[in-house]
Amino acid sequence: MTQRRIPRWAIWVGIPVLLIALAIAVFRWDWLIPIVEARASATLQRPVHITHLHVGLGRILHITAEGVTVDNPKDWPAGDPPLVNLDRLDLDVDAWAYLRHGQLVIPTIGLQKPVVALRQAQDGATNYALSLSGSASDSAPSNSAPTQISALHITDGTIDAKLAKLRTDATVAVATQGDGDDARIVAQARGTYGGAPVTADLTGGALLSLRDGGKPWPVTLKAQNGGTRVSLDGTLQDPVHLAGANLKLLLSGPDMGQLEPLTGIPIPKTPPYKISGNLDFADRRIQFRNFQGQVGNSDLEGTFDIDPTKQRPELVAKLASRRVDLTDLGGFLGANPGGGKPAVAGKPARTEAAPAKSGTTLLPNTPINLPRLTWADIHLTYRGHRIEGRSMPLDDLSVALDIDDGVMRVHPVSFGVGQGKIVVNATLTPQNDRTMRANVDIDLRQVDVGRLMAATHAFGGAGTISGTGRLDTFGNSVASFLANGNGGLRFGMAGGDLSALLVDLSGLQFGNALLSALGVPQRTQVECLVGDLPLERGIMSVHAFVIDTGEGIINGAGSVNMRDESLDLSLRTEAKHFTIGSLPTPINIGGTFRSPAIRPGAEGVVRGGIAAGLAAVFPPLAALPTIQFGVGDDHRCESLLSQARQGAQGNRLPTPKQGQTPQR
Repeated sequence: MTQRRIPRWAIWVGIPVLLIALAIAVFRWDWLIPIVEARASATLQRPVHITHLHVGLGRILHITAEGVTVDNPKDWPAGDPPLVNLDRLDLDVDAWAYLRHGQLVIPTIGLQKPVVALRQAQDGATNYALSLSGSASDSAPSNSAPTQISALHITDGTIDAKLAKLRTDATVAVATQGDGDDARIVAQARGTYGGAPVTADLTGGALLSLRDGGKPWPVTLKAQNGGTRVSLDGTLQDPVHLAGANLKLLLSGPDMGQLEPLTGIPIPKTPPYKISGNLDFADRRIQFRNFQGQVGNSDLEGTFDIDPTKQRPELVAKLASRRVDLTDLGGFLGANPGGGKPAVAGKPARTEAAPAKSGTTLLPNTPINLPRLTWADIHLTYRGHRIEGRSMPLDDLSVALDIDDGVMRVHPVSFGVGQGKIVVNATLTPQNDRTMRANVDIDLRQVDVGRLMAATHAFGGAGTISGTGRLDTFGNSVASFLANGNGGLRFGMAGGDLSALLVDLSGLQFGNALLSALGVPQRTQVECLVGDLPLERGIMSVHAFVIDTGEGIINGAGSVNMRDESLDLSLRTEAKHFTIGSLPTPINIGGTFRSPAIRPGAEGVVRGGIAAGLAAVFPPLAALPTIQFGVGDDHRCESLLSQARQGAQGNRLPTPKQGQTPQR
C-alpha cells in the first residue's frame, strides 16, 4: 500500500496553527497583570494591584479584573486603608468600533463592592488628590472621537470619609438600581459632618447621563446636619458644565451660620430661619433665585449668585426685608442675635440684644474671623424697608458692602430716623491673621429727636440732632476697636426732652436716679445740647458737653475708658433762677457700662445765679463754632451760642459768617 505523504505546505501551515492553539490552551491572562499594573500605576502616580485578570474575546471584549486595589500616595502615613478596594471590575469594550473608527466605546462598567476610603490630614493634605500623568487628549489624535460610556452599575459601594479639617467622619452607601437607561443612583450618608451629626438620602438618575446635556438629570435629596435641614428636588440639565437646572431648595435651621460647612460660605450667626427658592446654573454660576423666608422675626428675600470658577469665588447677594427686627442682625456685630427679652407693657425694653460676652463688660468681643474674609469676593446690598420693635426709634435700613481680597468696605450703612439719617461708612483692612485696621466715619443728619423719644412709649420730644464721628483703630472685634481707637464724636441738638433722652439711653432706673441727682424735673425741655467728645487710645474725653434746659444749664466733664468700660464723669447743674439755700453740687458717674453708679460730689459752692453758672460753662465751649452744624440755625440754641461768644474772661468766640451753611 502506498503511504500518503503530508504536503509540505500543510506542515508549514499546521505547525504554526498547532503552536497557536497550544499557546491559547495554556495562556493565562494573569500573565499580563504586571504590564497592566505598571501602566495604571504610572497613570495614577500611585501603586495599583490586580489579583486576577481575564479577557473574553469577541466583537465585544469582556474584561474582568478581580481584587483591584489603588494605594494611597507613597508618602502617605501608614495605617490607613487604600484609597480604592474593589472586589471585581467588569468592563465591556467594543473592539470593532475601535478598529474601524478609533473610538473607545464602553457599553457597560460594573463595580462589585467598591470601597473608597477618603482621608484628609489636619494640615489639609489628602489621599484622593490625583495628579494624572498624561491624558487621553495628550496621546490621542486631535480628531479622535470621545470615549463613550453607556451604563455604569454599582453593587454595594461604600465611601468612607474621615476628613480632619472638615471635622467629618461619615460613611456613604452607594448603589445603582434598575438596568440600562433606567438605572438610578441611590446614596445614604450617616455619621458626622462639620462636627455635627449628618444623615442624607439621595436618589438621582443614571450617573452617566450627567454628561448628557440634552437629558435632564432628576435628583431628590433630604439631608440633616445638626439642626440644619436641606431639601432639594428637581432636575439638572447639564451639571458637569454648570448649565441649567430646575431645582427647588428648602433650608431651615436654628442658625444660618451653621450652613458654612455645607456651603463653604461664611455667614454670621442668625436666629432660627426657614427659606426656600429656586436653585439654578447659568453661565457657569450657581444661583439661588427668588428665595423667600423668615429669619427670626424678620422676613428675607432676594438672590444669591456665586461664580465658583474664579481663584476666589465671587458672591453677589441682593437681599431685602419688608419688615426687619434689628436684634436678628446682632450676629453681624459679634452679639448674640435675637437674644433680647420682649418689652413689658408700659415700660421701655432695655436691651434688645444680649451681649456677646458675660461678666461685667457689655461691648461685643466676638472676634472677626479674618480667614473668612479672604474666602471669596463678596458684593452685598440689603434693604430693610421697615424696622420694627417696640422700643426701636429707627425707621429703615440700607447696606452696601464689598469684600475684595479680604478688604471690607461698607459704603454705607444707613438708618432712617424720621426725616433724618444715621450714615456709617467704614473700611476694614486685614493687617495679619489676627488683627485688622478699621476706619469708620459716622454722620448724624438731622436725626429726629421726636422719633427717639417716641421709642420710650412714655415720653415725647421734638427737635433734631446732627453730628459727625470718626474712628481710626485696629483690633478684631467691636470691643477691641473701641479700646484701641482714636477719633471722636461731635454733635448738637436743638429741642427735645432731656428726661426722655436720659431714660431711654441709660436705662429706666439709672436715668430717673440721674435726673433726681441733678435736680432736673421728670419732664424738662431741652433748648440746646452740644457735645465734643474726642477719643484717644481708647479714652473718650469730654471736651465740651453742655445742655441748656428750661431750668438751668448742665455742664459735663470727665472721661470714658473703652478699654475696661469704666466711667469717670461729672455733671453740674447751674440754675437759671437763683433760689436761697440751693447748692450746685457736682454729680459723679462711675462704675461700668453694664453697672453705672451715681455718687454725689464732695464740693459745694453757693449759687451766684445765671451769670456765675454761665461763667463756669463757657470755657469748654470754645469748640462750639466747630460743632454748630449740629444745631443749625435753630433759634432755641441762639441764646446759648450768643452768650458763649461773649463768654467769661472776655474770650469772644468767632461768629459764623452770614449765610454760612453748616457742613453735615
